[in-house]
Amino acid sequence: MERYYQPEIECAPREEIVAIQNEKLVRQVRHVWDNVPYYRKKMEEKGLTPDDIQSIDDLKKLPFLSKFDLRDAYPYGLLGVDLKDCVRIQSTSGTTGKRVVAFYTQHDIDLWEECCARAITAAGGTNEDVCQVSYGYGLFTGGPGLNGGSHKVGCLTVPTSSGNTDRQIMFIMDLSATILCCTPSYAAYLAERLNEMGYGPDDIPLKAGIFGAEAWSEEMRQDIQNKLGIKAYDIYGLTELSGPGVSFECSAQSGMHINEDHFLAEIVDPDTLEVLPEGSEGELVFTSLDKEAFPLLRYRTRDICRLTREKCPCGRTHVKMAKPRGRSDDMLIIRGVNVFPSQIETVLLNLGYAANYLIIVDRVNNTDTFEVQVEMTPEMFTDNVGEVSEKQRQLVDALKSMLGIRAKVTLVAPKTITRSEGKAVRVIDRRKI
Repeated sequence: MERYYQPEIECAPREEIVAIQNEKLVRQVRHVWDNVPYYRKKMEEKGLTPDDIQSIDDLKKLPFLSKFDLRDAYPYGLLGVDLKDCVRIQSTSGTTGKRVVAFYTQHDIDLWEECCARAITAAGGTNEDVCQVSYGYGLFTGGPGLNGGSHKVGCLTVPTSSGNTDRQIMFIMDLSATILCCTPSYAAYLAERLNEMGYGPDDIPLKAGIFGAEAWSEEMRQDIQNKLGIKAYDIYGLTELSGPGVSFECSAQSGMHINEDHFLAEIVDPDTLEVLPEGSEGELVFTSLDKEAFPLLRYRTRDICRLTREKCPCGRTHVKMAKPRGRSDDMLIIRGVNVFPSQIETVLLNLGYAANYLIIVDRVNNTDTFEVQVEMTPEMFTDNVGEVSEKQRQLVDALKSMLGIRAKVTLVAPKTITRSEGKAVRVIDRRKI
């Protein structure tokens, strides 16, 4: 039996959803105009005032926001309320080391947690479940979002955070955890470890998993489901909009329902920025309809996907987004962390290297591997093994500081990395996703 956290919203008729969106968009544009000078200037440059936005049909008139705007306005330039009204920040890495910092009022957190509660309920969660949240806590949105959603549903919440796999397994088995929330690659690793310990799918108390923050294939889903004896649900979100729970899968497992009463979605051509007809594949753009502290309008996610309004057997009426097929920028997601080649360039140039490097990403035993091959300049080239090891260690530490994730660094001789006459090939991604 399909479960809903807020059935009156999740299964509302289309015209009711549109009415909610119209009202909220008009109010949000006025809020941004009055309180976010950065975006007001963008509107003025297009000759717009809030009076020009009367319904969601007028959304296409508004200017876009991108990661570059977030960098330019860092840290407070897109804040929509007084700082004293904010109760939390969450953060993720940006394009050049400037982090994306999103602000939240208590109202924003309540709405975010409601969205995550909808996702947990769609996965079959009730107040009788034990929900183990194995996403990272802290600045990363995964842990705090699902933690709050689990509380709202009334689950017994086990905030294990990520890592310490044997402890994770101890809690799953001893507390009879029924719902697991983590990245899909970590779920696959847990399944492997449980298998090694002699546990088969019938021995594991889990019944559902809510997995997101990185790309994963249908083959990977089936493998996780078979090994853990669960149903695996996809969840989508980004820090700029709140975090996980922007959209989530239902029992149909055929795309993620967008919480349309909070987030207005468009698909645009990533080159022309023209809005594309329904069903077209293009770049996903979101408008947050009721965030107070960080109210982004027409934010370019860079994720390439399509939307569908085909009737869903689960009974929900909110539009579904397909699993993103790729990106319109060069961002990589490695072990749930956003990594931009430009960040690596920044580190190399700061340490006196030329920007000749190659990023190699793979997936081994269901875990992402991350190597950066770096060319030494002729001046720093040496056969001294100890000296090379020290330089590599220095780069590993500097990249960890910039990216928040550890990379294997391999220093290579000058002129080793292949040159290109066109666009340089900086990334080799061997993951089958």
